[in-house]
Amino acid sequence: MINIGQRIKEELDRQERSVSWLARNLNRNRTAVYRILHGNSIDTTTLASISRILGHDFFKELSDDINGCGL
Repeated sequence: MINIGQRIKEELDRQERSVSWLARNLNRNRTAVYRILHGNSIDTTTLASISRILGHDFFKELSDDINGCGL
């Protein structure tokens, strides 16, 4: 199973965006964003917001991971 927090961090790095930038766009503080990035789970509303902000479909990544496991 992919670590969604790690994948979000990797995408932030790829786009050369900061945690502060994501926090501002999510209307959350940096501590809350760091919790997301260091966690292995996330609520779907927050993931949808992050997907929109970063222009990246993290839901597809999760789905692809599930399908790759044969579930």
